[in-house]
Amino acid sequence: MMKKALQTQFLSAEGAAKLVRQIGLPQVMQGIAANIHQDFLHWRAFDKSARVAAHSQDGVIELMPIADDRTFSFKYVNGHPKNNMLHGLPTVMAFGVLADVATGMPLLISELTLTTAIRTAATSVVAARALARQNSRSMALIGNGAQSEFQALAFHHLLGIEEIHLYDTDVEATAKLMRNLQANPDARDLRVSAYASTREAVRGVDIITTVTADKTNAAVLTADMIEPGMHINGVGGDCPGKTEIPPEVLRKARVFVEFEPQTRIEGDLQHMPADFAVTELWQVLAGKLPGRTSDTQVTMFDSVGFALEDFSALRFLQSAATAQGLTQALDLIPRLTDPKNLYQLIQPHQSTNHPTRKSAATVLA
Repeated sequence: MMKKALQTQFLSAEGAAKLVRQIGLPQVMQGIAANIHQDFLHWRAFDKSARVAAHSQDGVIELMPIADDRTFSFKYVNGHPKNNMLHGLPTVMAFGVLADVATGMPLLISELTLTTAIRTAATSVVAARALARQNSRSMALIGNGAQSEFQALAFHHLLGIEEIHLYDTDVEATAKLMRNLQANPDARDLRVSAYASTREAVRGVDIITTVTADKTNAAVLTADMIEPGMHINGVGGDCPGKTEIPPEVLRKARVFVEFEPQTRIEGDLQHMPADFAVTELWQVLAGKLPGRTSDTQVTMFDSVGFALEDFSALRFLQSAATAQGLTQALDLIPRLTDPKNLYQLIQPHQSTNHPTRKSAATVLA
């Protein structure tokens, strides 16, 4: 039987950015969204667990593993809200691995900092397709930091959102977002307006997306801001002690989650008692449970980010980046002529060029 020839491929941050530039951000988001939807339909085929987190006063570092019977993946990701101001670093930095279950061989190591922003926006759209009103055309985007452009463009291109209302406590963040969208030919048909408060921004919209970054129990929305039929896409509350949506808003909505055991610990759901009813999104996508049941119902997707979405994104990167010739071979795993003899890697090479080389015993003597 022939041995399986496997090699680790590497996709750098610049390689991922080049991939997006070459095939277009809307196409990348659509491809990742399609993978996410497909993988959620196979929910029961995956070995799932909540992510492993190391919390500190400045942020969190997490590992997010998942596997089916063919492929294992994990993501390393941090969340440090003060990074930008104190260290000149992104709030979120990430990389990920795809590995072959049959052998354990790492197949792909990839950046996931850029890709996490794209897959988060793609996941938001997958949920909104199932939960928002079908004729939704307007959205408020509360929090205009590093994730905001991706959310805006994903909802514009994949859901048909035509108008976005912006608000951030940092007016420079909003100005940055407006500049980026106005300069992007992919957003030429998108109407974007800045508002002076959350209350003004959310008035009359179909969808509210909250994507704030502070590690605190915030109340970005209040119950009196929520109008019948709205869909809330809560993205920023994603670890213990970091929330955006207060209990009174959750109680007004029918709440949907990714992986319930994880969301109860990390999401806005951490405010609620253990018997507060939620529905996992995969059940709606698979047609096992209904999503929105009327045009006046308020729905909420309590999004914390789940490993399956990174699995989906890594599958897309592996296929698309390989097709575009953007991966590099990485000498990560030793090549052994005898796989049982790892010591051969460090065994001294025999050479005829040093006939007078003294033995260790002679030197010590």
